[in-house]
Amino acid sequence: MTGIPRDLRHEPRWPAAIALVLAIVLYLLLPQSLIVGPKWVLPVIEGVLLLVLIVANPDRSDPDSRMLRALSIALIAVLSIAIITALGLLVRDLLDERDIEGKRLIYAAVALWWTSVIVYALWYWELDGGGPARRHDLPERRRDFLFPQQATPEVFSDPWMPSFLDYLYVSFTNSTAFSPTDSMPLSARAKSLMMLQSASALVTIALVAARAVNILA
Repeated sequence: MTGIPRDLRHEPRWPAAIALVLAIVLYLLLPQSLIVGPKWVLPVIEGVLLLVLIVANPDRSDPDSRMLRALSIALIAVLSIAIITALGLLVRDLLDERDIEGKRLIYAAVALWWTSVIVYALWYWELDGGGPARRHDLPERRRDFLFPQQATPEVFSDPWMPSFLDYLYVSFTNSTAFSPTDSMPLSARAKSLMMLQSASALVTIALVAARAVNILA
C-alpha cells in the first residue's frame, strides 16, 4: 500500500464518460465513406457499455470486477478499431487519388485527430497501473507512466495521484510533439501505445493535411 488518502482514491467515471461522448460525436461527424456500416451502430454499442459501467461502479474507488474490467477495455477497443479503420479508409482515398473535396478532408482530419487524442487518453487512464483504484496501491516503479509529481517528491510533497485530465494532457502532447513531454512511459505497453498514437497523428497531420492544402490551392 502507498498510503494514498481515501479522497484521492475516489476517481469517478464522469470525466472519461464526457470525453467518450465527445469522441462519439466527433466520429459521427465523419463522412459515411469513412465509416463501415450504419452510423448508429457504434453509438449504440458504446452507449450500452458505458451505461452498464456507470451503474455498476460509478466512482471507481474500488477496483472493477473482471467482467467490468473487460467491458471497460472493450468500450475503448471498439472505438479504437473504428478510428483506425476510418483513418485507413481516408489514406486509401488519398492514395487512390479519388476526387475529395478539400474542406471535407480537413474536417475529417480534425475530427479524426481529436477523436484519437481522446481514445488514447482513455487507454492511458484505463491501463496505467491496472486502472483507477488499483494503481493507487502500486509504487511508482510498477506503474505505466511516471509523472513529474511522482518523480520529484521533494518538490511535490503532498500526496498526489493522476486524474483523467492528466492522461488527456499526455495524449494531447504526444499527438502534437510525437514524443513524450513531461510524463514518461515506463512499460512496454505504454510505449507501444504512444508509438501507435504518434504514427496515427503523423499520418493525419502530414499526409492528410498536406493533401488538403494542395487540393484547396
